[in-house]
Amino acid sequence: MRTSLKDIAQKLHVSKTTVSWVLSGKGNEKGISLTTQEKIMTCAKEMNYHPNLLARSLNTGSSGTIGLILPDISDSFYSQMAKMIEIEAEKHGYSLMITSSGSEKEREERMIDLFRARQVDGIIIAPTKHSPSKIIQMKDEGYPFVTFDRYFPELKIPYVIIDNEDSSYQLVNHLIQKGNQKIAIITTNSYLKTMSMRYEGYKRALESNQIIVDTKLYGEVSFKNYQNNIVEVLERIIREVPDINGFFFTTHILALEAFQYFHEKGIPFNQKYGLACIHDIPTFRVLAPQIHTARMPIEEMSREIVNILTLQIEQKQDKMNIQENLSCQLSCSITYRD
Repeated sequence: MRTSLKDIAQKLHVSKTTVSWVLSGKGNEKGISLTTQEKIMTCAKEMNYHPNLLARSLNTGSSGTIGLILPDISDSFYSQMAKMIEIEAEKHGYSLMITSSGSEKEREERMIDLFRARQVDGIIIAPTKHSPSKIIQMKDEGYPFVTFDRYFPELKIPYVIIDNEDSSYQLVNHLIQKGNQKIAIITTNSYLKTMSMRYEGYKRALESNQIIVDTKLYGEVSFKNYQNNIVEVLERIIREVPDINGFFFTTHILALEAFQYFHEKGIPFNQKYGLACIHDIPTFRVLAPQIHTARMPIEEMSREIVNILTLQIEQKQDKMNIQENLSCQLSCSITYRD
């Protein structure tokens, strides 16, 4: 049975209020003697007392927790983000609760409701494009939240993203400068603004070099069952444009699947194609040592995300109007491996 404040109070013959004040760090403020404070702290430790965070949040208006909703926890990018966000949150005195949406609208909405029901002080989310209703609700209610990696440009909401268009432009332009003229783009979830920005960067690089944008070199992979779908996309592009000499991948996941396909087909992709990808992962150093990448600034993103969220939480606690212009677009670190 969980030890309660009442149990400690009865054992020490003091009031429940006195115990509560001491365990919440208000003993000196309330004029409680150091001797009494020491007895209460010792007793709480001996009785293995753990505070009821939900009850505390109802009394103080703060649970000291933040919710994080990711599309896919197994994705190396999102797992790295979770790790760094947790570190940054702890610096601000918050613990982190993590879940995933699977990029499914219904599950994402359930997770938002679940976190709010558990009285988390704010939510960090990489949202699905299909689920703006809960985002709008949180915005209208002044509930602290921030989106990252994905966002809704039509809504004035807090977000942290990378400069998707410029990063893509730099990578594709470099491939062109190295002599690659027929470059395919392999992408997914084009309905996401961040993905459409990556396509715009690809397109701008081609046009700025007087290269016609060939629709045959556009490959969109359905994210659901993408392992099988990407095979169809790659085979179609190689069949229709046999002299293709470059690939630009909008995510590392697609690049890894493509490399597996090339390997299984005996295609010497490192020698045959110029390669570029948004986001860098250690595996590339072995599989594609010459791939050009835009490395996500994970530490900086995490720091900005937590700073933006905690500022909103503080503003809410102080009954201030939450600022709408809390957003950040960060540059990637471009690595050319020539």
